[in-house]
Amino acid sequence: MKIITAFCRIVVGLLFIFSGFIKANDTLGFSYKLVEYFEVFHANFMVPAALPLAIFICIFEIILGFTLLMGARRKLTLWLLLLMIVFFTFLTFYSAYFDVVKECGCFGDFLHLTPWQSFTKDLVLLVLIIVLFIGKDYINPIFNPRMENALLIIILAVTTAFPLYTYNYLPVIDFRAYAIGKNIPEQSKGVPDELKYFYKLKDKKTGEIKEVDKWPENWDQVYDYVDSRTEVTKKGIDPKIKDFTITGMDGGDYTQDIVENPDYNFLLIAYDLEKANKDVFGKINDFAALCKSDSVTFVVLTSSTPDAIEKFKKETNVSIPFYTTDGTVLKTMIRSNPGLMMLKGGTVIDMWHFHSFPSYSDVKEKYFKK
Repeated sequence: MKIITAFCRIVVGLLFIFSGFIKANDTLGFSYKLVEYFEVFHANFMVPAALPLAIFICIFEIILGFTLLMGARRKLTLWLLLLMIVFFTFLTFYSAYFDVVKECGCFGDFLHLTPWQSFTKDLVLLVLIIVLFIGKDYINPIFNPRMENALLIIILAVTTAFPLYTYNYLPVIDFRAYAIGKNIPEQSKGVPDELKYFYKLKDKKTGEIKEVDKWPENWDQVYDYVDSRTEVTKKGIDPKIKDFTITGMDGGDYTQDIVENPDYNFLLIAYDLEKANKDVFGKINDFAALCKSDSVTFVVLTSSTPDAIEKFKKETNVSIPFYTTDGTVLKTMIRSNPGLMMLKGGTVIDMWHFHSFPSYSDVKEKYFKK
């Protein structure tokens, strides 16, 4: 039992730390997933709390993982682990059974699990935690109380600082299809299923029906066509980027013109203009003006309505071309509102949060003069 308990302790502890770290790496993305759950359960009053709750859950998971590995606060740690996993097991079962949330967000964009895979994962964790309760006498502190308290304070400080940093800047490790170095057109392509076709034919003389995968010669003289079916022989690969279109104010599709521009160009992503940080638009206007003087394309992508766009232009004195794109796509492209993305030939060269909005001279010096 001692060995089994030690094994479960290591697996559960590391998994909680890893899960918390992955979510903390993309705090804003995790908050979007929480909003999705709130909407499913008709708890819209919780939406404003999504971000602080996302940060808290990340910190909570990481600390629980460390306290379990350290053997610290054994009774409290085990009960908190049990309550947490029971809650998430119910949540993932509900999502899977009623097919309401397509992906749990347990491991962010690092690993996408189907609802039933998420439920199975939580069920396994529940069993492991129950084993830990049974073998709790074998879970002993590794450090003395003084060292233990010091380590917990350090862990708390680091695990608090990390999600705050990724929220105020950008994910340290980017697993999204729009990450730096990724080519958007390539990420938008998938591999279709390989299909095999079968045909049911009826012999005109005997009335016998048979199924073939190739048309016989002069088949229409011998057979009558009855039916057909297809069989997937090799499953294709879905594109990582879907539903990405850029629409102009005139209703035209400008996706290819903008994304596949062979020269350096800039996309300012502001999925919701009403929620966008307006203080940075002084820098943005200067940046856009310098781009225009160098004949460098600079456009704004938003999901806001034409009326909201006109209102925003007046408030911020923006004279940059605006285009519309699906809001979910924009929130996926960059975890900042607004955020700046630089492309060349459809490849993401760099991106910046509005808290670290660059100067045009620095970007020009770093990239254009190469």
